[in-house]
Amino acid sequence: MMKIRYKRQPAWNWLLYLGLIYIFLLLGPLAGFDISRVVGEIAKNPELLIQQILVGLVNGAIIAIIALGYTMVYGIIELINFAHGDLYMLGGFTALSAIGAFGVTDSSTWQQSLIPILAALIISAVVCASINILTERYAYRPLRKAPKLAPLISAIGISFILQNIGLFWGGLGSFIPVMGGNAAAPKSFPDLLPRIDILKQLGIETSIQFTTKDLIVLLFAILLMTGLQLFVKYTRWGKAMRAVAQNPDAARIMGINVDQIIVMTFLIGGALAGAAGLMVGLYNNTIVFTMGFTAGLRAFTAAVLGGIGNIVGAMLGGVLIGLLSALSDQYFSSRWTNAWVFAVLVIILAFRPGGLLGENVQEKV
Repeated sequence: MMKIRYKRQPAWNWLLYLGLIYIFLLLGPLAGFDISRVVGEIAKNPELLIQQILVGLVNGAIIAIIALGYTMVYGIIELINFAHGDLYMLGGFTALSAIGAFGVTDSSTWQQSLIPILAALIISAVVCASINILTERYAYRPLRKAPKLAPLISAIGISFILQNIGLFWGGLGSFIPVMGGNAAAPKSFPDLLPRIDILKQLGIETSIQFTTKDLIVLLFAILLMTGLQLFVKYTRWGKAMRAVAQNPDAARIMGINVDQIIVMTFLIGGALAGAAGLMVGLYNNTIVFTMGFTAGLRAFTAAVLGGIGNIVGAMLGGVLIGLLSALSDQYFSSRWTNAWVFAVLVIILAFRPGGLLGENVQEKV
C-alpha cells in the first residue's frame, strides 16, 4: 500500500509559524476578529451560535458532496479537476429545467413535488455523469502521460467552457420558461421542500430554527457520503478503485481495467455533482451560472484541508469549511469570510501539510 508521509518540520519553521499566528492575531481585528466582542455576543445570545452551527453543518454537508468529486479524481489520476465546480453548476441548471418541465411551482404541495424532485435528481445525476465521462475521455485521457501541467490547464479550459454553457443555458428562456429573460441573472428555484419548524413541533420554545428543509438536505448528504464510503470500502469496484489509486501499473498487471475504473470514478463524481446542484437549488432557491466558481473553490479547499485523495478527509473538510463560513458571516465579517477560510487552511497546512487526515490515512481512495 502506498503511504503518504511528510518530512518533520525544522525547529525554525515552527518559530516562523508562531510569528505568522502572531501577525494573524494582530491584524485579525481589521477583518472583524475581535475576541472580546465575539465572546460577548455569544454570551448574550448563545442560541444564535447554535443556529449558525446548524446552518454551517447543512452548508458544509453540501460542500463535502462537491469536495468528494475533487478528491476522488485526484486520488485516482492525481488531477485537480477545476471543472468540477462548474459541473455542479450545470447540475443545478439541469435540475431546474427538469422541475420546470413538470410544471411544479412554489404553490405545489409536497406530494405533488416528490416525483418531479426524484426525476430531477436522476436526470441531473445522469447529465453531469455523462459530461464528466466525456470530459475524461476526450480532454484528460489523451494527456494522461503528458506533464501534469497540461491536464491542469485543460481542466481550467473545460471549466470556462462549462461556465459559458451555463450562461447560454440561462438564456434559453424562450424554450425553458423557468430560465427567465436574462441569461446572466440568478434563476429562481421553486421552494418545494417543506419548512416545518421541527423544534416548535416538538414543543421546544426557542429562537433556533431547524426545519424539515434543513433535515432533508442534511440527511440526503449523509446518505450519499455514507453510500460512497461503503461502496469504496466493501464492493469489488471500490477495491479496484483503491488498487488503481495506489499503483495503476500493478493494478493493470493484476487484471484490473484501469481505464474502466477511471471512467467509473468520473461517473460517480459527476453524479454527486448533479445531486449537489439539485440540493443547493432546493435549499437556497436560487442558482446562477457563476456559482460553480465559489462553491468549487470552497470544495477544493475542503478536499485539501481534509487531505486530498482521502474520502473521509473531504467530508471532514467540507463540514469544517461550512462551519467556519457560517461563523465568520455571523461574528466576523461576511466580506472577509473567504479570507478567513483560506487563512485557516494556510495555518492548518503549515502544521499538517497533508491535511487533517493526510498522515493518518494511508489509502488515497
